[in-house]
Amino acid sequence: MSPGAPTRLEGAALESLGQQAVVTPHYLASQAALETMARGGNAVDAAIAANATLGVVAPDTCGIGGDLFALVHQPGTTVPDALNASGRAGARADSAAVRDAGHTSIPIRSPWSATVPGCVDGWEALAERHARLPLRKSLAPAIEHAIEGFPATPELSASLTRLQPVLAGQDSGAALYPNGDAPQPGELLTRPDLARTLADIGSDGRQAFYTGAIGEKLVTATNGLVQPEDLSRVQADWIQAISLDIMGWTGWTIPPNSQGYLTLAAAWLFEQLDPPHDPNDPLFTHAAIEAYRAVAWERDDFVADAACSPMPPERLLDLSRLRDRLERITMHRRTTWPTPSPTLGGTAYLCVRDATGMGVSLIQSNFHGIGSGIGVGDAGFFLQDRGSSFSLIPGHPNELAPGKRPLHTLSPSLWTRNDALAMLLGTRGGHFQPQTLLQMVTYMLWGEQDAAAAQQLARWTSGEWRDEGTTLSYEPHLAGTVVADLEQLGHEPTPAPGWMAGWGPVSVITGEGNQVVGSADPRVSATAALAE
Repeated sequence: MSPGAPTRLEGAALESLGQQAVVTPHYLASQAALETMARGGNAVDAAIAANATLGVVAPDTCGIGGDLFALVHQPGTTVPDALNASGRAGARADSAAVRDAGHTSIPIRSPWSATVPGCVDGWEALAERHARLPLRKSLAPAIEHAIEGFPATPELSASLTRLQPVLAGQDSGAALYPNGDAPQPGELLTRPDLARTLADIGSDGRQAFYTGAIGEKLVTATNGLVQPEDLSRVQADWIQAISLDIMGWTGWTIPPNSQGYLTLAAAWLFEQLDPPHDPNDPLFTHAAIEAYRAVAWERDDFVADAACSPMPPERLLDLSRLRDRLERITMHRRTTWPTPSPTLGGTAYLCVRDATGMGVSLIQSNFHGIGSGIGVGDAGFFLQDRGSSFSLIPGHPNELAPGKRPLHTLSPSLWTRNDALAMLLGTRGGHFQPQTLLQMVTYMLWGEQDAAAAQQLARWTSGEWRDEGTTLSYEPHLAGTVVADLEQLGHEPTPAPGWMAGWGPVSVITGEGNQVVGSADPRVSATAALAE
């Protein structure tokens, strides 16, 4: 591990081998998943347990006020089930009203940014189709941690310190500031209000969350922009996953309103460029950057509610369309692409594979950290700000409108080889997610690195777009010769201050048959890969 790598929490393994595995951003969530499988649950039960636990112990990343996407592989099937549990704008959403208030984009810390939470509907849909256990048993570990307490991680302590002016005065925030201040790392926190809400969900499912007292509090929290009829509509839909054959594998992801297609499109372009197989070769990095940039500029034109997207999902990965991009890329110089409109994360990705071969790739998010920062009365959770991804441009495919899903950065992936599950892969990171996943895919499939080695390699991000190109940040353990050659190729690389926690944590499970390996990211202290 290079200098500057974070100190690991005791018991948080980087890699674990067994017949079943789980990798999450927090060791308590990984433990909850493994314990759930030990009590008779399958990978879906374990994923719900892990997700609910993350919402308790890492509320700055995810929670029941946010959205959820999942891919589920069942042994003997060739196409994974895909779940879109992202919420919609409320009945009184109005882009003209936001513009009339003097805004050119939707403010994060405002009711306008709060869409209907999809997470609980996502849990119920997953449980109804795939689970072995009743929902209350999958939620039991999360409820226990909320009642008995859990130690604050350094990341949570820092987040709550930063968010104190927003959260501390709200009923749902009181438990996060037990002595009036943010907890110190290691200090025990309890969340009895959230425990009660989770227990109600475990008993009565969506009815406990979207109707009754909590439903009324949701309406009040959004100043009525979300109405009871919005909450009565189920937010979870089983949809068709999209895929592309890449480097002998098949990559699967969620179609728009997710941006997940960018990972697959960029990986295919990278393969066609046929760069050197050594990840430390500058042309390897150049090819990955150029492949990503060749498709990333178009994202905001095409990623919107499926009913409003100007291009069918399968067309996004059509090879004839991608070949047009490939013809413009050169291995000798940075390519100039159109500059997209500027766009506006707090997210948790987890993956689980059980001993039967069932695998779950699940991502769940509040979006910007705690989301909108709007607490739902005394129910113990906060609403996401996913609505801030809507456009205010009249007629835009992603324009804010009632009942509409916004552009989503969440980009889970699932990889098969010869129709068998071979890898579960995902990360947090907002609009950086596809390029982080692209790097892991190229390091592993093209560079022939195992998952643990790929986690250690330096990452880069192609960031803000300019007329002449994009900014490029890189972790400082990227070889100096690579940086110099990237400059010669027309890039403008700038070192990041250290290992970047925001460019992860990546969670990955690889392997086929009875031997699978879970690999956690060294960039975040709480992450854990556990296996049996």
